[in-house]
Amino acid sequence: MIRKLVEGGAVAALALMTLAGPIRAAEPENDYPTDARVDYVFGCMAANGQTRENMQKCSCSLDQLAAILPYDRYVQASTVLSMRQGVGNRANEFKSTKVFDDKVAELRRAQAEAEIRCYRG
Repeated sequence: MIRKLVEGGAVAALALMTLAGPIRAAEPENDYPTDARVDYVFGCMAANGQTRENMQKCSCSLDQLAAILPYDRYVQASTVLSMRQGVGNRANEFKSTKVFDDKVAELRRAQAEAEIRCYRG
């Protein structure tokens, strides 16, 4: 009798799991580490003013950016922008390569969308 109940329960549990679909771990909203977030907000506030209102707008901007652009692509574009600040042949390679232009353009589009949502919305 007990064996039938256990087997019946196992079948019911298996049926429930099948109906529910595959079990996946919840994906994080974004993958930006805390230090990168703080760095972004500090830089944004330095450019826009050191007020609480600007801190909230800068934080919103980063949240929106992170929702649009994965962290690894953000790092790539930021690196390209940093390398373009230099002088010489190495910096010129970063200034005149379409692949790098595309990475920066993607970042600029995400930043523009974030600005619309947080500063004008």
